[in-house]
Amino acid sequence: MIPEQTFQIRSYSWQELGLLYSPDISPEAASKRLRRWVDFSPVLTRSLREAGWRKGNRILTSQQVRILIRHLGKP
Repeated sequence: MIPEQTFQIRSYSWQELGLLYSPDISPEAASKRLRRWVDFSPVLTRSLREAGWRKGNRILTSQQVRILIRHLGKP
């Protein structure tokens, strides 16, 4: 977890955001973990899709990052 005041809402790669949530594991594992969290929540998946996200997208927009944070909390 990074200090709240240092987290910025901006575009992130999927892997980069996964690593912010799970800094203690490999980049690949962090990406997979974030994917499982999204897949586990139909509401989160639907919200991301409504914001233009599609499975396989490697870059998240700032709007999509806001949605993830609303559902998962700040990393």
